[in-house]
Amino acid sequence: MSLAQGIQVTGELGDRYQEILTPEALDFLAALHRRFDVRRRELLARRDEREAALAAGGRLDFLAETAAIRDDPTWRVAAPAPGLVDRRVEITGPTDAKMTINALNSGARVWLADHEDANTPLWPNVVTGQLNLRDAIARKLEFTSPDGRHYRLHDGELATIVVRPRGWHLSEKHILVDGERTSGSLVDFGLYLFHCARAQLAAGAGPYFYLPKLESHLEARLWNDVFRYAQERLGIPQGTIRATVLIETFPAAFEMEEILYELREHSAGLNAGRWDYMFSVIKKFRTRGADFLLPDRNAVTMTAPFMRAYTELLVRTCHRRGAHAIGGMAAFIPSRRDPQVNETALAKVREDKTREADDGFDGSWVAHPDLVPICREVFDGVLGDRPHQLDRTRDEVRVTAAQLLDVAATPGRPTEAGLRNDVSVGVQYLASWLRGSGAVAIFNLMEDAATAEISRSQVWQWLHNDVTLDTGERVTRELVERIADEEIGRLGDDPGRYAEARALFMEVAVADDFVDFLTLPAYERMP
Repeated sequence: MSLAQGIQVTGELGDRYQEILTPEALDFLAALHRRFDVRRRELLARRDEREAALAAGGRLDFLAETAAIRDDPTWRVAAPAPGLVDRRVEITGPTDAKMTINALNSGARVWLADHEDANTPLWPNVVTGQLNLRDAIARKLEFTSPDGRHYRLHDGELATIVVRPRGWHLSEKHILVDGERTSGSLVDFGLYLFHCARAQLAAGAGPYFYLPKLESHLEARLWNDVFRYAQERLGIPQGTIRATVLIETFPAAFEMEEILYELREHSAGLNAGRWDYMFSVIKKFRTRGADFLLPDRNAVTMTAPFMRAYTELLVRTCHRRGAHAIGGMAAFIPSRRDPQVNETALAKVREDKTREADDGFDGSWVAHPDLVPICREVFDGVLGDRPHQLDRTRDEVRVTAAQLLDVAATPGRPTEAGLRNDVSVGVQYLASWLRGSGAVAIFNLMEDAATAEISRSQVWQWLHNDVTLDTGERVTRELVERIADEEIGRLGDDPGRYAEARALFMEVAVADDFVDFLTLPAYERMP
């Protein structure tokens, strides 16, 4: 390819890659990088400063400097965009061809096309995911599996595509601008917008996004500025882009209204990203002892007081401002082989979605097509013919900072079984991630980067806070090492298959220094 000065593609060019990596598209990415990457890095540095302050004894609270935004009852976000008016069922998954077809055909109203937690940024995934999205919008995507099964898009209504780019913290090492790695966020966003925005508008929808891992309204402001610049550069009307923000970090829970305010002309609401939220709770207060010590990962439910406060506040905040509130993903997945496992999974998902619908959420996530009917049935029962519950403003809800911070009230305690589960899940997930798959069924639960983060950060927290398990044994590095060997041995595979994943897990779970995201060192191990 003949590229403009300063732009370099270091990844191998596979079949049809040049349809996505055109000189014009790469020029657009370069413009985004040169205009916004310095601010991105500055905001990442602010995260580090805030985390250091928390480690030194600071606390999270609602911001005094933005009280006027919270207190002003008059402002609203933009009205729901076409294809995002009724969001009662959303399905999530990576953008491989099979998942793309199954998700769009699933009967869900929205498909979260995931370039983030359910995906791995293996170079072929980055580019072919964009090809699959473009082909799907043109209704020409087809796929034949190795066993001969053929998949194609049906002729009826398809789910609305909402793309989740990588978080601000992740880079793209295969596209360089002026010798620097580009932002994974801007690459995923920019390639989709450049190639698909006009096609989506012609189809009666638009370029829609889910924004992950935001920690402040200033990070939302950066996205809004990106949107305005990108629309202007591509000649797309301002406000065409819409974005739903995942409230999945502890700091963001204290800035929900400000995040909506910053994005208001482009806002499509907020989502309760529960799994990353739990990870963030551990991460932000990992050195603060018993007040922020969580019990076994699988024992922390959405009825825990601090989780309940978070979701109640999210619904009230959204509906007060005319924004959709979207529920989180239940990790349970159905089994077509084991009736008992299937029955348990369906019951758990029904319970989860019933709670969300009754609380006022406008829709929720599932991770498997077989769960779409249950989620739809539950929300149909509450919504009826209405597209959402925006009129249910939950004025009775009053959530304080103390309630959001009340992690210590979570019932349960650390156990050996919980430690074993954390270690086994972490190693198994990383083994899959390094091979290019970011959504993995383990122990009848759907694991992605967010749930794996809970596992490894919990091990780190228990180890560095000298936690004693239900067996009376203290968590030590030696214990974690021994359990890792034992759990790998129980998998029945060649232990050598897990050697790299085991080493990476130890790096992010027991080292003295806490790695911000396990995907950072994992990405460096990828070609």
